[in-house]
Amino acid sequence: MTYTKASHLERVTVHPGERYATNKPYLIATLLGSCVAACLYDLDAGVGGLNHFLLAAPRYSKDMPITHTDAGRYGINAMELLINDMVHLGADRRRLKAKVFGGASVISGPRDNFLCIHEVNQRFIREYLATEKIPLVSEDLGGERGRLVYFHTDTFQVFRRYMQKNQLGSVEANEHDLWKARIEKPEREEGEILLF
Repeated sequence: MTYTKASHLERVTVHPGERYATNKPYLIATLLGSCVAACLYDLDAGVGGLNHFLLAAPRYSKDMPITHTDAGRYGINAMELLINDMVHLGADRRRLKAKVFGGASVISGPRDNFLCIHEVNQRFIREYLATEKIPLVSEDLGGERGRLVYFHTDTFQVFRRYMQKNQLGSVEANEHDLWKARIEKPEREEGEILLF
C-alpha cells in the first residue's frame, strides 16, 4: 500500500491482492482492470474498507456455484479478510453495505474457460454478497475500460473514473504480468522438490 496526501484526506493506494480498512477519514484508491474492488462500509460504526482481488479462484467450473466450491477461494479470502479487519475496528457484519467496481474485459485473446476472468469475478462478487446477505448499494462492473476508484471513508461515497483508451495498454500489460506471476505456473528446474 502507498500513503500520500490528497485534498483534505490522506490517500491510501491499494494494490492487487491488498485491502485496507479504517474507522478514520481516508481516501482509498485503486486501479482496476478485470480485477474487482469491493467497498464495504458500516454507517453506524463509521468503518469502511476496500479490497482488490485478482481472481475468484485458481480453477473453476463455469456451471458450479462459485461460493460453494473451491472456485471462490481467492475472492472469498479477500472478502473475509476485509470483513474481519472491519469487525476488529467495530463494524457489525450484519450492517455492512457494498459498492463494487471492476471486472472489465481488458485482457485480449481467445475467450476460453480461463480468459473470461472478468465475467467470473463479476459473478463471484454478486453471488458472495447475496449469499452473505450484504446489500449491494451500487455497482459498476464490466465493460472494456479500466477504472480508477476513489472511496471516501468520511462520507462512504465512491468516485469512479474510466481510463482513457490510450491508457488501456498499461492496464492490460499489468493484468498480463499479474497473470504470469500468480496464475501461470513457472517451469520447475531439474531436481526441484515438488510438494503436493
